[in-house]
Amino acid sequence: MGLIFDIKRYAIHDGPGIRTTVFFKGCPLTCLWCHNPEGKSKEPEFMWSKERCIQCKTCKTVCPEDAISFSDSTHIQIDKNKCNLCKACVDACHSQALELIGKEMTAAQVLEEIEKDILFYDESKGGVTFSGGEPLMQPDFLLTLLKACKNHKIHTTVDTCGYVPPDVLFKISKYTDLFLYDVKVIDDETHKKVTGVSNALILDNLRKLSIMKKIIVRFPLIPGVNDSEKDVAEFGEFISSIHLKEVTILPYHTGGVEKIKKLQTSQSSHVYHSSSAEALDNVEKVLKRYNLKTKRGG
Repeated sequence: MGLIFDIKRYAIHDGPGIRTTVFFKGCPLTCLWCHNPEGKSKEPEFMWSKERCIQCKTCKTVCPEDAISFSDSTHIQIDKNKCNLCKACVDACHSQALELIGKEMTAAQVLEEIEKDILFYDESKGGVTFSGGEPLMQPDFLLTLLKACKNHKIHTTVDTCGYVPPDVLFKISKYTDLFLYDVKVIDDETHKKVTGVSNALILDNLRKLSIMKKIIVRFPLIPGVNDSEKDVAEFGEFISSIHLKEVTILPYHTGGVEKIKKLQTSQSSHVYHSSSAEALDNVEKVLKRYNLKTKRGG
C-alpha cells in the first residue's frame, strides 16, 4: 500500500510527451515556497474551501466522533485526536467544500490508472512520472510501481528532491528512465534556512547519479532566495561541472499559498514576488554561459 494525494492525467510539464503524474504524499523538506503543500505531511489531512462552504454544518452532524466544530460559526476545525478519517464528513458535504487529501492505494490500483493512458504514451513518447511530495519516502511502493511499468514497457520518470539515502536512490534508478532532479540553491546555509535541511546529500547524490542516468535538473526560481546573479552562476557552475546539460527553470507562483489556507494544518507560507520576464531572461543568459540548455517549466 502507498499513500497518494493525486493522479494527474495528460500532464505535459513532467517529462517528455503526454504523461500521467502520480503524486506521493510526504516530503523531507519544508521549502518556504512549496507549490504542493498538501504533499508535505506523511499523513492524510483535510482541505476545506471557505468559498465553497454553504455553512450547512452537515459535516458536524454526521461525524461519529464529534471531531468537528466551527470557530466564529464560520471556520471549520477538525480535532485530529478524535478524527478517525472515516470520511463521513467528506461524503456528506453537499458543496464539496471538504476534501480528504491522501488515499491509500495498492500498486495494482495505481497501475490500473496509469494503463488507461498507454495509447497516449505510445503516440507522444510519454509515460508515467512519480512526483510528490517526495516519492522516495515510500521506496518499496515506488520500486514496485517502477518494475511494473517497465514490464509494461512504459517510460518512467521520477521527480525527486534528492534528499534520500544513496542506496535507495540507486536501487530505484535501475528502473527509472529519467530523473527530474530539484536543485534549489547551492549555498548550504541558505539551503538550510529555506528548506530545513543541508544540501550536501542532495548535491552528492546528483553528482553520483549523473554518471549513470538521464537527468533534467529543475531550478525553482524564488525571488530574493536564489535569483541573484551570484546564486544563478553558482548553480550553473555546479551543474556544468558534473556534465549535465538540461535545466528547467520553474518560476515561482502563489498556488501553494492558496492551498495552505485551505489545509487544516499549522503550516505557514511565505509569499514572494513573481519573477518578471526580464529577470527570467537574465537567468537564462547566465546559465547559457555554462553551455546549459534551458527551458521554462509550468
